[in-house]
Amino acid sequence: MSSWIAPPECLATGVGALPHTDPRDACDAVLALFPEFPYIPTLPNHGLLESIVFCDSGRLPGGVVREGRLGIDPARDIPGEMEQIYLDFIEKNTAPYALTPEYASGFAEMSGRDFSGSAVLKCQVTGPVTFGMQVVDAERRPLSYDDQYADILPKMIALRARWCEEAMARFSGVKQTLVVLNEPYFASLGSTVVPVQQETVSAGWQDIAGMVEGGLGIHCCSNTDWAFVISMDPAFLSFDAYTGIREFLLFMEDIVAYLERGGVVAWGLVPAQVQEFKAVTQAELYRRFREIREQVTEFCPPDLFFRQSVITPTCGIQAGDSAASVEIMRAAAALSEQIREEWAA
Repeated sequence: MSSWIAPPECLATGVGALPHTDPRDACDAVLALFPEFPYIPTLPNHGLLESIVFCDSGRLPGGVVREGRLGIDPARDIPGEMEQIYLDFIEKNTAPYALTPEYASGFAEMSGRDFSGSAVLKCQVTGPVTFGMQVVDAERRPLSYDDQYADILPKMIALRARWCEEAMARFSGVKQTLVVLNEPYFASLGSTVVPVQQETVSAGWQDIAGMVEGGLGIHCCSNTDWAFVISMDPAFLSFDAYTGIREFLLFMEDIVAYLERGGVVAWGLVPAQVQEFKAVTQAELYRRFREIREQVTEFCPPDLFFRQSVITPTCGIQAGDSAASVEIMRAAAALSEQIREEWAA
């Protein structure tokens, strides 16, 4: 069963994608800016198969990439491929779900680095809801609306997540692992237009949480039913606090109880969109953090808020160039440093 992570005490880390095309440069930047809480970046500009969903599609039953799209080939032995996932899930056979360099060049590059000075190493995989809503079958129906796929996708992702944490644990110096599910489609929770049922989400989460042994988190950069998401007890909850803080803090009682249980909130305060980032100052970012802290600590001790918080960009940084992405990450690192120095004083 997945577990909580050690209190990060307002360290900074990144989220998902970077615009780099050179895995070495991307990993050098991450390790330079986030040495205590590094993450393994995905590099969609390095190749289509490194994009969200594609990067975790290697074992998708019937999965095929045609004309830049991921879909389902009905001529394949889909029932047989599904059955194999069920067997692998029961046996916890993660080997077939390994990441290869064509799907994850950043992961391959990070495997040779040393993490002796890091508290935790984080990676990200596509969550089953987002996977199932983005990929459609031959009738153009999202896989999430097919009962068999809705059941098999979380098991496939669970095996990928478990392989990732096992692999990261073997990297030099790694003390703790964190796998974060990238779930932008959690925005559909409660929607009447593109509905996602809570029961399906909860069952899928249990499949994954039951397979993973280290930290297991969720990233959602859109507004969602935060009370429900928090109730699943992810070890790490990452969201866009720059634009979505008002809606998030409506669930203050749930947030404080979550922090008290050991949950970590990653406050995505640094805009990941380059134009938005250029329009904000470091002083403004700190002001926003301070306002959040003041509101939350009306309901919990300041030391609890400090211990269970992380500072991040709002989302993955895909637009712009590598230099701009480094500046965004540097701003997150600087904000973290300012917060931690103030706390120490």
